[in-house]
Amino acid sequence: MGIADFTFYLFAVTTVMAGFLVVVSRNPVHSVLWLILAFLSSAGLFVLIGAEFVAMLLIIVYVGAVAVLFLFVVMMLDVDFAALKAEMARYIPLAGLIGVVILMQLSMAFGQWQYSQGIDTRLGNPTPAIDEVHNTAALGGIIYDQYFLLFQLAGLILLVAMIGAIVLTLRHRQDVKRQNVLAQMYRDPAKAMELKDVKPGQGL
Repeated sequence: MGIADFTFYLFAVTTVMAGFLVVVSRNPVHSVLWLILAFLSSAGLFVLIGAEFVAMLLIIVYVGAVAVLFLFVVMMLDVDFAALKAEMARYIPLAGLIGVVILMQLSMAFGQWQYSQGIDTRLGNPTPAIDEVHNTAALGGIIYDQYFLLFQLAGLILLVAMIGAIVLTLRHRQDVKRQNVLAQMYRDPAKAMELKDVKPGQGL
């Protein structure tokens, strides 16, 4: 086994284990840290297949922005994760039903899976030659030409996931005073002050 094979297996095992620890970790901070390790290992796998642009994009965008933002949100927000998990436990039967439906759909899809013609040639040379086209240009052509609809659907799924995360974590505390800007703007100046005739020796 050469150095390339050893590096591949190292990154692959690290990615799978880090992804598993993201799910099973009880501490949300630890989950975010394992997620960063999974991103870095995935970037290493992209480098091995010659997709340096995707690897750097994964490190800059996901590790440098998204994962750090997750970490800041988890550490700075006062979120009661115990109460949140208890509330989410009510939706476990519905989530299980949706999971079973998705697994059935995936099994049906993989049951009808067929390889296209010329798969052996493409597996032998998965990326175009460097002198023909750069991998960044090839990636852009694939995403925005062949798989444009799937790319947009993936963005829509991320938008729905973001909205769902906001809905699940948004809590309005009743014991906190909140500023009502409209009530302050539309108040009547004549009713804003009240004069009291305080007599000597008496209080308000």
